[in-house]
Amino acid sequence: MKLILAEPFKTLWAGLDAFAEVEKLQGEVFRELAARRTLRTVVEGRPYFVKIHRGIGWGEIFKNLITAKLPVLGAGLEWAAIHRLQALGVPTMTGVAFGEKGSNPADQHSFIITEELAPTLSLEDVTLNWVAEPPAPALRHALTHELARMVGDMHRGGVNHRDCYLCHFLLDTSKPIDARDIKLSVIDLHRAQLRAQLPLRWRDKDLSALYYSALDIGLTRRDKLRFLKGYFRQPLRQILAEQSASLSLMQRKADKLYARKLRYGDAI
Repeated sequence: MKLILAEPFKTLWAGLDAFAEVEKLQGEVFRELAARRTLRTVVEGRPYFVKIHRGIGWGEIFKNLITAKLPVLGAGLEWAAIHRLQALGVPTMTGVAFGEKGSNPADQHSFIITEELAPTLSLEDVTLNWVAEPPAPALRHALTHELARMVGDMHRGGVNHRDCYLCHFLLDTSKPIDARDIKLSVIDLHRAQLRAQLPLRWRDKDLSALYYSALDIGLTRRDKLRFLKGYFRQPLRQILAEQSASLSLMQRKADKLYARKLRYGDAI
């Protein structure tokens, strides 16, 4: 069993069964599945997000593996990803509680509690009306640069998100948005993968997903080149020469995702 508790949960749950106590937390439920529950709760006046994972069963595990999908087995991966990103200097959530019991992945019980990042807006919401109401160039450039820096640092540090969309990057709005002082954070890391070095396949999957999620915001060629330069941190001539195959693949993957979105809606 693994159990890590910071305040206020360290004091509140002292001498109690943390796995039973986390199930008692009440609040706004964001997702309720047979094997995972996500809710926002308030404890001692402070807001938190809680993710509770329950065993998904061997049947579901095998089904995911047969279809070449990696199943989400518990909260441990997100906890590890948060700490890897913090070590890399990539802004993300702050974890305050983590528990995991059971060695059998099919019936393991685990949870993670993180501080709510607020007030914030997702980049999906920030860019929603960019086509009709273009932002100031300085803000557009600053957001592109910071997003490229974060994703580049994440990938160079051996982490791929697997849900790398604009909606999972939050812009701090605690003060008026200023291009000279941009703060983004990445969230929802329960499907992330951690390695010593990230394979190109998973790098390109993340970048394709991110590009797909930005196809409707009025990107210009200069925006794309600005992102690539910030992500690879190399001269553009070198990037376009060395990464041409990957860039073509990303375009095809993004177009495929977009076509699927038009056909089936946002459930991709």
